[in-house]
Amino acid sequence: MSAAPAVDASQNSRPALSLRPKAKNLTLGTLLTWVFVAAALLWTVVPLLWMLLGSFKGSGDVTSADPMWFFTPTGQNYVNLFTGANNLSPYLINSIIAAVGSAVIATVLGTLGGYGLARTAFKGKKGLSFWFISTRMAPIAAVVLPLFLVFRFAGLLDTLPGLVLAYLSFNLPFAIWIMSAFFEAIPPSLEESAKVSGCSPWQTFWYVSLPLTKAGMVTTAVLCLVFAWNDYAFATVISGPNSQTLPIAATQLVTQTGVDWGQLAAIGTIVVVPMILVGLAVRKWLVTGLTLGAVTGE
Repeated sequence: MSAAPAVDASQNSRPALSLRPKAKNLTLGTLLTWVFVAAALLWTVVPLLWMLLGSFKGSGDVTSADPMWFFTPTGQNYVNLFTGANNLSPYLINSIIAAVGSAVIATVLGTLGGYGLARTAFKGKKGLSFWFISTRMAPIAAVVLPLFLVFRFAGLLDTLPGLVLAYLSFNLPFAIWIMSAFFEAIPPSLEESAKVSGCSPWQTFWYVSLPLTKAGMVTTAVLCLVFAWNDYAFATVISGPNSQTLPIAATQLVTQTGVDWGQLAAIGTIVVVPMILVGLAVRKWLVTGLTLGAVTGE
């Protein structure tokens, strides 16, 4: 028998796999991006952190000429906000009712109006859509005086319904515009299939189209809530002693005798923290809503 031919080991050998991760080249663009992100974080986070720390400082620490990072925390500023003459509870309740009420109404009506605008074909549709968003582009100072005159005639000054309607004047056009973009992103074939299966127009809207726009509704509700919660211009003109909100309460801490910086930092924290928590709670839907459906196919 002839011996088996020798196999050259060098031909079947494979290069050894390196488990060492490849080093990434740090380009100038990447470096500038990180520098920009760091600067943006410093610009936004440091003031909020300083305000939060200031809300737990005593009167001597918060007005110290040298910044104090290490101090004995106290909750007296928050206690003073909800006791005595500076009771913040009515302002907080008014803000919650006005902001949440206007956001819910704007989202509901904006969803219905946006669906009708997206699924109805008529002449001048694009112009009407632009008119909706153009009302949001107008400066608040341009509409405050007409609203004041209308609300005075209707008896809505210094009332929470009047404040909700004032917020709706800016929130509703925005809600209709953004929801129409989401409904236009839904393929019409899905609704046609539902109609062929025997669904009525309302059933098609409720069971097919509406569930596909959850991200849009959450985005609309959060943005409307933030606008109403932080508003100062409408609250200054429309509200009164019975309907003033948190931003109005903050200005009352600035008096001719001085500024109570501790309580001012505390009320700023109360205003900012709920919106941050809301944004974190719905961040998944918010990011999706801000990116999906933002550009229509037209």
